[in-house]
Amino acid sequence: MASLNPLSSNLDLRKAKHLLRRATFNYTKEQLDTFVGMSAIDAVNSLTTNVPYILAEPYDPLPTEAPDGYWTSSTEHPNTFDGQFRKRAYITAWWWHNAFNQVSLKYKLSFFFHTCFTVAKDNGVGLSPFFFDHMRLLDFYALGNIKELAKKITLDNAMLDYLDNTQNNKNNPNENYAREYLELFTILKGEQIGEGNYTNYTEVDIQQAAKVFSGFKKQWDRNGNIDPDTNLPIGYANANQHDPNDKTFSSAFNNQVITGRSTAETMFDELDDFVEMVFAQQETAKAYCRKLYKYFVKSEITETAETDIIEPLSEILINNDYDVLPVVTTLLSSEHFYDADDSDATDNIIGAIIKSPLQLLCEVFSLFEITYPDPETEPLYFYRNFFHWYISSGYFQPSGMEFYNPDSVAGYPAYYQEPGFDRNWFSSNTIIGRYTLVAAILTQNYIRADLDTVLFVENKIDANAAQDPNTLVSSLTDLMFPESVDTDRINYFKTFLIGNADDYYWTGAWLQYINTHSEDDKNTVKTRLDSLIVALVNAAEFQLM
Repeated sequence: MASLNPLSSNLDLRKAKHLLRRATFNYTKEQLDTFVGMSAIDAVNSLTTNVPYILAEPYDPLPTEAPDGYWTSSTEHPNTFDGQFRKRAYITAWWWHNAFNQVSLKYKLSFFFHTCFTVAKDNGVGLSPFFFDHMRLLDFYALGNIKELAKKITLDNAMLDYLDNTQNNKNNPNENYAREYLELFTILKGEQIGEGNYTNYTEVDIQQAAKVFSGFKKQWDRNGNIDPDTNLPIGYANANQHDPNDKTFSSAFNNQVITGRSTAETMFDELDDFVEMVFAQQETAKAYCRKLYKYFVKSEITETAETDIIEPLSEILINNDYDVLPVVTTLLSSEHFYDADDSDATDNIIGAIIKSPLQLLCEVFSLFEITYPDPETEPLYFYRNFFHWYISSGYFQPSGMEFYNPDSVAGYPAYYQEPGFDRNWFSSNTIIGRYTLVAAILTQNYIRADLDTVLFVENKIDANAAQDPNTLVSSLTDLMFPESVDTDRINYFKTFLIGNADDYYWTGAWLQYINTHSEDDKNTVKTRLDSLIVALVNAAEFQLM
């Protein structure tokens, strides 16, 4: 039986690693030490603070002779600036820097909402300031209310452009956004039971929804229309292009009639009525809970998990009017999440998800405290060299993740495509991209990132353990891998440290460095540690969480 009962024991290292990986993009030894000994619910609650941005907005350091600077807060028209492709990449760099540097559920849930309300930054969202507003909208509701986000997303300028709703008029309806809103963003299809009947909605419902959405337009001037709740620029309502007639929905929605409105002000009331109707359906709550389960727990939902986990979570979601935190905190503090509700070794949850390229990147950089150019003092090297050239083009793309730019509105295959789901991150085309992550940092000067493996071992590994190759490797695998490894794996990884030499070779080299701290002695141990760390990061065990 799967159980949402709170985990009764305090977190040990194994469970602390599991929670930190699944709930944040920041994975450090210090945070693990903080979690060990805490109750699961206290640990989860410590992650739910709505942390402010540490980097308020992105900066464009180009052109070098006259940088566009903080263009997203400029009062100039959004199309004033050139280099929109580059600027959208810099916006993702801004978001990543904030997400990576804070131990919070906020950014994990913000990215989750990206997988629910997908846009592709280089394929239809329009000018970069609109994409910036979209990212901030997801962040705003990350710890908040899914239903409110589902209302606000309709007036998001990036979404209005991306799914063509800005072209949706009463005399020339465009059903693109309405279709994806039901099929992908909210209630989902269900099993098709007839021509144009998908159980959860019908083709008639799409047509009626498109009429509800008609007349909502993109607002080119970002200073002209500000949402009072989020303080973000939004689109506007054009009553002349809105269908004012009543909208009658199918039996999937109990044949509900939504009263048509004819003014710009009351169009928002009609939109609210529609969203409330969709979110009143039990299947909408279940759809989000299934997505949350696949995102945080594992891709396979068994019949038992559907009954014992998804259904009660959906009740929690409905009872809290679609506030996301009660559901997530219940799930992440449950016996089920920590695989403590059964003794079946074939359905393990810890280590059951292949890390996304984003998760892999964040873990490597946070765990090993890799330094990179400061976006405020070295913006050219951070935004261009480090993030755009290396992270975005040199790592994410070869690893199979166009960051915030999935190739379809369905999103990244890892989050929706059966039966592979997260296994889609691994293929013959993407494995090299993943495996060159650390090697590139150690060898490519243009990246301006630094990994000091010697300093890492000095600061993070017990002094006695560091001088013995067996305990050093064991300490590192305990820190890095979801589960403990056996002696054969320890011996395998040890070869990267000592080759065919005896154990005392490493002990002597390490103690020599500790005694002298000379550059020559450091280089001797660094060469070995670099090789070991690359092998550990590229090991199958580290690719899992």
